[in-house]
Amino acid sequence: MSTLLLVLGVLVLVLINVPIAVALGIAAVVAMVVSHGAGTLPNLAIDMYNGANNFPLIAIPLFILAGAIMNTSGISRRLIAFASALLGFVRGGLAMVNIGTSMFFAEISGSAVADVAALGSVLMPAMKRKGYPGPFTAAVTSSSASLAIIIPPSIPMILYAVMAESSVVQLFVAGIVPGILGGLMMMGLCYWYAVRYNWPIEEAFDLRNLWRAFKDAALAFLLPVIILGGIFGGIVTATEGAGLAVVAALGVGFYYREINWGQLKTAIVDGVVQTAVVMLLVASSALLGVYLTEAQVPQQLAAAIASVTNNSFAVLALLNLFFLVVGMFLHSAAAIILVVPIVMPLVNSVGIDPVHFGLVVTLNLAIGQQTPPVASVLMTACSIAKENIWDVTRANIPFIGVLLAVLLLVTYVPAVPMLLVNLFYR
Repeated sequence: MSTLLLVLGVLVLVLINVPIAVALGIAAVVAMVVSHGAGTLPNLAIDMYNGANNFPLIAIPLFILAGAIMNTSGISRRLIAFASALLGFVRGGLAMVNIGTSMFFAEISGSAVADVAALGSVLMPAMKRKGYPGPFTAAVTSSSASLAIIIPPSIPMILYAVMAESSVVQLFVAGIVPGILGGLMMMGLCYWYAVRYNWPIEEAFDLRNLWRAFKDAALAFLLPVIILGGIFGGIVTATEGAGLAVVAALGVGFYYREINWGQLKTAIVDGVVQTAVVMLLVASSALLGVYLTEAQVPQQLAAAIASVTNNSFAVLALLNLFFLVVGMFLHSAAAIILVVPIVMPLVNSVGIDPVHFGLVVTLNLAIGQQTPPVASVLMTACSIAKENIWDVTRANIPFIGVLLAVLLLVTYVPAVPMLLVNLFYR
């Protein structure tokens, strides 16, 4: 009963527009005082500090900054030009360019919102000028951007690894195949739409133009090789890889001589603000975690579900439904920080691999970024495209269907995410 009151208290505070981090902190402090007395108050600051003092979290502001540098230094523009030269001859090729560029940008930024902000302002007006419907343009931009939290590096995966005490690198590797599958399926859907509605072919294939675009973007292509190669090769940790991403992006940006210092300063400030929001969430959730652990709520939840079924696929089905609902109302960081510590004992008790489950959680939250009322990525795309959110949501349903198909594949065919992990790490 006390746990139910705690959850209701958090929901009430959130509904009256109290920030989620503050709501979690208030609810946790009240619960600790009611259950253990005011004598626990001096320890709360220590619990918050210990919860936020986690080395892997340093990667978050660094990946955000790397994405911002890509956008201000001409890297994003060169990637778009190369993708256009490669895919422009296909009917509906500009929509595929949108998806392909998002997949590449994802290998640096790890943030879907950063993906939309960086690429949407260039690609969406171009698609509209070519006759693509506005709602479809925003939908394809929004959904393809969510691949950024599936393809490594991924900020939600870093948070999950911290909360679940799992391997960040193995999570990154597990995201490669599902991310590529999702991108290819979205491209196939765009081609079907293009044929059905007779959307344009952008340009005839020109090998010389493709070669020029490739040479112009060659240094940009080195970025994921340097970053992911360093991480997967064991040369650097994921956190050090984030620092390497910033240095590499700066080096390429200085070479291109297109870095805008004013925008770069804004990006640094935005990165600090976003990091502060995440770290406050982590710190306040640590208080909640202390209370839930002492009350043995995760263990009770695991026992209750285990009394109904010990089948790992049935448990995954229940958790999928749970995370799909949670993702509609909470941002991915808040959902991971709040829910993952509660469900991990259940996940471990039925024998689900934590890395496999991390991909399931990430895909659920990628879908949550597309489903109102919160839908942070969808909202950003609608704002940039100046389109009605409900029109875009209707156009987005087939793309959400693609993400759901990838989710089901990852959930019930574990070899899809775990193939490369088992090949290289086990």
